[in-house]
Amino acid sequence: MRRKTALDLQQLKADRQRIAMVTAYDYTMARIVDAAGVDMVLVGDSLGMVFQGHADTLSVTLEDMAYHGRCVARGLQQAHLTVDMPFMSYQVSPQQALENAGRLVKEGSAQSVKLEGGQRSAPAIQSIVEAGIPVVGHVGLTPQSVNAMGGFKVQGRGEQAAQQLMEDALAVQRAGAFCVVLEMVPAQLAAEVSAQLDIPTIGIGAGPDCDGQVLVCNDLLGFDSRFKPRFVKRFAELEEPMVEATRSFVEQVRSGEFPGPEHSFKGKSGPRKVAKLY
Repeated sequence: MRRKTALDLQQLKADRQRIAMVTAYDYTMARIVDAAGVDMVLVGDSLGMVFQGHADTLSVTLEDMAYHGRCVARGLQQAHLTVDMPFMSYQVSPQQALENAGRLVKEGSAQSVKLEGGQRSAPAIQSIVEAGIPVVGHVGLTPQSVNAMGGFKVQGRGEQAAQQLMEDALAVQRAGAFCVVLEMVPAQLAAEVSAQLDIPTIGIGAGPDCDGQVLVCNDLLGFDSRFKPRFVKRFAELEEPMVEATRSFVEQVRSGEFPGPEHSFKGKSGPRKVAKLY
């Protein structure tokens, strides 16, 4: 079985087939979502929040992304792997962006890289693409700019903001990105952007008319009942069953019920005789 490529994903838009993307951060989750048939797996810098426990993504390093990329790649057989470029790994210059994108391919097993920003990131995207590395763009809410945006807020509201978002998406396409994520964008605007672009759009909180959708695996599977943003649909509620299973383990260890004879091994001979020393 061969892994999907950037060209395969662009063909899905041409064939009017929706693209399913899910994040993963380790081998086990990658193996599970790949078996489920997702088209793309994203090693997102969201790992800073859902895997490392930070309040935002800003402290994630390139080394973090490369490590998790390698882990995820080992679990994939058919899904395309894209890896996020973390904060300040591409903003300094197109040359810096190219060098770090190359590291994510070489050290993180990425088939493509994803970076945030529209017009401001176009030179970085172009530099990476010209070196033969596929790029996924990301406009709308860009979490690495959370401090400038004043929080995790819907983007593109109002005529001027909507026009700017459209121009950002077009700039990403012109720079050579093969698809673009639209995050927390009004549904009508996302539909207009998707119709204008030749490349696929992948929505998260951007309505039903994007060419695909992405969710964080922890949100999709219901690992954290406290986190309930409007754009998330939980397809399972796994937090409580996992807590209950672990609670049963704790109780059985303390009571002596586990491990039982069926979980233990027998030797081939009887008790060993211990020689006395005089």
